[in-house]
Amino acid sequence: QVQLVESGGGLVQAGGSLSLSCAASGTIFGINAMGWYRQAPGKQRELAAMITAAGDTNYADSVKGRFTISRDAAKNTVNLQMNSLKPEDTAIYYCYLVALGRVYWGQGTQVTVSS
Repeated sequence: QVQLVESGGGLVQAGGSLSLSCAASGTIFGINAMGWYRQAPGKQRELAAMITAAGDTNYADSVKGRFTISRDAAKNTVNLQMNSLKPEDTAIYYCYLVALGRVYWGQGTQVTVSS
């Protein structure tokens, strides 16, 4: 059973920084990618950032230059460093993992950016 546990969300003022972490546990083979989606109130879930097993990254246009995703393959963890946060970054952030054609999700962690 694969489990993803997120940590690091919280409340921060605009312009501040937060770091999210996600640790995957269980028997995991063939990880293709890990990353973060986010869902703001009243909006659809959207990709914030992802990183492939090869280390390639992809970011939403709205976070490019402000967010940095990294992965520790040995520990099956993925981190998201978020800088210069804006009120529009307020959302629940969900960690995800893709392995052997299956997608696994974390429970989500709330990020709130006050103006």
